[in-house]
Amino acid sequence: MEGETRRLVKYFDDVRAVDGVDLASSAEEFLVLLGPSGCGKTTLLRMIAGLEQPTSGEILIGGQVVNHLPPRTRAIAMVFQSYALYPHMTIYKNIAFPLKAMKMPKEKIRQKVVWAADMLGIERLLTRKPRELSGGERQRVALARALVREPNVFLLDEPLSNLDAKLRTSARAELYRFQKEVAITTIYVTHDQVEAMGMGDRIAVMHEGKVRQLGTPEEVYFDPADTFVASFLGSPPMNLVEAQGRIIGFRPESFLPREMHTTGNDVLPLRFEVTRVENLGADRLLYGRLNDRFVDSTVIANLPTSFTTYPIDTGKTYAFAVPHGAVKFFDAKTGVRTAPVPL
Repeated sequence: MEGETRRLVKYFDDVRAVDGVDLASSAEEFLVLLGPSGCGKTTLLRMIAGLEQPTSGEILIGGQVVNHLPPRTRAIAMVFQSYALYPHMTIYKNIAFPLKAMKMPKEKIRQKVVWAADMLGIERLLTRKPRELSGGERQRVALARALVREPNVFLLDEPLSNLDAKLRTSARAELYRFQKEVAITTIYVTHDQVEAMGMGDRIAVMHEGKVRQLGTPEEVYFDPADTFVASFLGSPPMNLVEAQGRIIGFRPESFLPREMHTTGNDVLPLRFEVTRVENLGADRLLYGRLNDRFVDSTVIANLPTSFTTYPIDTGKTYAFAVPHGAVKFFDAKTGVRTAPVPL
């Protein structure tokens, strides 16, 4: 089901946590709210859920304004970072809890609990208590409890942040598969760009209460709307240097030795003085300066380790280049993306 916010604003005293957000999700979409801590993404999610009241603006679900509706009547289900499971209840009773609160018949509850548990592969855990489960299993219980309500919208607030790195990778794949199977519109909050890029159909990048860019993972990564998006996405982030009164940006993986480019003369040649090398297994990160016409010339190159035929020594200067198509231009004062200009 479609969801939408219109000019949504939220103040906490004199702090504007959400600043005029217009955002629309389409039916069955996996929409990610991505941004650093304090950017307003969780506050936005809580307003959609009905847990926070907007200062102004409208929230629509399925085309209906729901500002005045309490959470239980919005046909949404929310999964929190903590999972919020009842420790004294079995997994069966945890999943069944919202249905029991709705006074649903016992047999109907049993059918829905078994169905959700089977969907998420936790049917063998129904007699256990939460303390007997791993973090990944508890996450699936929280999802099952949300699923039995048959919501029109899933709201997920950093549900994987309590898992270790290896488990997060597998849980991310399971969560993505699950969302596509149930085909329920999902809004997912995270500060982790890997989660956002790997799961989102679209990503809304937030900063200081505003949506700085909304687009597919490819759009926000390769065509950032401003210097914040350019520097927030990517590890390492996009290089940003000032030249001729404007800012230009290029991704470290596009910044390679001149002879490695196959685009002929359609490149921007740069002289790169390497000051430090980090070997990270599959990649080498090269830190250094541009010996050219740039004000802030500190940059990073991401050179695949497989290019072992190209030795790099610190303290030396090399002929590097960036394809013209990979160079992005930004206004030096506002940071907003601009049209390309000759360099």
